[in-house]
This record gives sequence, C-alpha cells and structure tokens, in this order.
Amino acid sequence: MTFYVENETEKRLPFSAEEILADVMGTVLAAEHCPYEASVNLLMTDGAGIQEYNKNFRKTDTETDVLSFPNLDFKQPGDFTGVEEAFADCFDPDSGELLLGDIILNLDRVEVQAKEYGHSVLREFAFLLAHSLYHLCGYDHMETEEAHMMEEKQEEALQKLGITRD
Repeated sequence: MTFYVENETEKRLPFSAEEILADVMGTVLAAEHCPYEASVNLLMTDGAGIQEYNKNFRKTDTETDVLSFPNLDFKQPGDFTGVEEAFADCFDPDSGELLLGDIILNLDRVEVQAKEYGHSVLREFAFLLAHSLYHLCGYDHMETEEAHMMEEKQEEALQKLGITRD
C-alpha cells in the first residue's frame, strides 16, 4: 500500500496525516477484500483551494469538505472483479499497485465540522478519509439505501480503529 500526501496549506494537524491515512486505507481495503496492493493520493487544502478544485473539475463553484476522484469504474461497489482488464489504466507500471484515485480534503472544514459534531479533529479527518476511500471503491450515496450502506461501512471502519465520536 502506497499513498502520497501533500499539504498545500500552513495548517498542521495534531497527528500524522500519513499514519491516519495508512490506518483508514488499510481498514477500508481489508473490509472490501481488495485483492491488490493499492495506491492513493491525498491533497490537503483549505476552503478556497477546494472550491477552486471543485469549480475546475466538477463545474461546481462551491466549497465542500472532501472531493473524491476514483480511478476505477466499478460494476458493483467494492467488486474488484475485472479490474485487471484495464491493467494499463488502473495499475502503476513501476510498482504494480492498483491506482485507486485521488482525495482532496479541506482542512478548514475538518476543524469546523469537528466542532459542529462535537468530536475531535482526528475523528473528522478519519471520517472524511473513510468516506472518500469508499467512494474510490465504487460506493455512492445518491440513493437512500446506498447512503445507509456507506454510512454503516464508514462507521464500522472507524470503530475497528477505535476512532470514536468521544
């Protein structure tokens, strides 16, 4: 498992973003029975930064908390069957790792939402990573049933890591 983390802000987290990403990514991929070593890119930005990315890539000129850019098209969420058919597009030619996609995380929103929800910055950061990683595994929350499934999976991953709302 490989990940690349870049922080384009002056903000510093009270924990290692790399360690939390490794833990959450490992837990999510194990829960999804991902049969490959995988790679993810994480860019940490601020409100203005994510609004610009949202505008440029999603044609939505608003700030948000996290953006997910999956590299794979799943027939079914979490079903890695057939991924090798698109080998050239989905695997790093040097490492052989599955390229899951990119995450852009708004550190301003991490702080604000942690206060709003009454939990730690760690909890909010890990939650948004889990949320985004499930998007990279093909999950969505457009329909009520999908939203419930995704919420359950996110909560289960954080519980396994002991990252609770306390």
